[in-house]
Amino acid sequence: MGFLTQLPVGTDRRAWDAFRRTPAAFVPVGYLVGALAAVPVLLPLPVATAAVLFPLGLVALTGINHADGVADVGDAAVVHGGEDPIAARRRVLKDSAVGVGGTLALALLVAALVAAGAALAGLPALAALGVVVAAEVGAKLGMALLAGLGTAPADGLGAQLTRVSGGRDLLVPVLLAAPAAVLTLPSPAAAVALGAGVLTTLACWRWAEARLGGVNGDVFGAANELARVVALHAGVIAWTLS
Repeated sequence: MGFLTQLPVGTDRRAWDAFRRTPAAFVPVGYLVGALAAVPVLLPLPVATAAVLFPLGLVALTGINHADGVADVGDAAVVHGGEDPIAARRRVLKDSAVGVGGTLALALLVAALVAAGAALAGLPALAALGVVVAAEVGAKLGMALLAGLGTAPADGLGAQLTRVSGGRDLLVPVLLAAPAAVLTLPSPAAAVALGAGVLTTLACWRWAEARLGGVNGDVFGAANELARVVALHAGVIAWTLS
């Protein structure tokens, strides 16, 4: 919780070493963050108010580090051409200035979260809770998958997570995440949200390997944010159609 949320639980070097060597640690945090993040859409508030409070609550819970990853990856994604486009994109990732690609990515992310909050506020309370929790668990399972499957292009946060984990470490995270799929039964909404989050992360992984030469800390953050928002919309759609 100390490394994935803003909750005042404290962190130190020993805790960091334990966390980065344990991909399964991502998943339980997803259950907690999802349950807390769902509060605004469960309260008897106007839909517009709940829609605004939903992303604000996520920022209060998890901070803005992952959003910074969205901005950096957004800027890198629009780089093309040149003799070595991979190197060019990696230079952009390290640039602290936010360009047009990053600004657009952040704007779309916030808009999608507000829209998701409005849609969730229109669902029955237990359905909304189940979708939000499953989406967050799916996003955190995705981060565990990145740690186990990804390779880092250089030293940094991504390297600290990927170089100590492998495919053998992914069974426990998957097992821990599986219960989230049944939270909205008989509707498949939670299962769809969980699966959509994982698939989004895997797509980010493949894109990063091809376009950036591997996954770094920015990719971890961006994948978490994109997986969450895609999972939320997928879950709402599944509930509506079921």
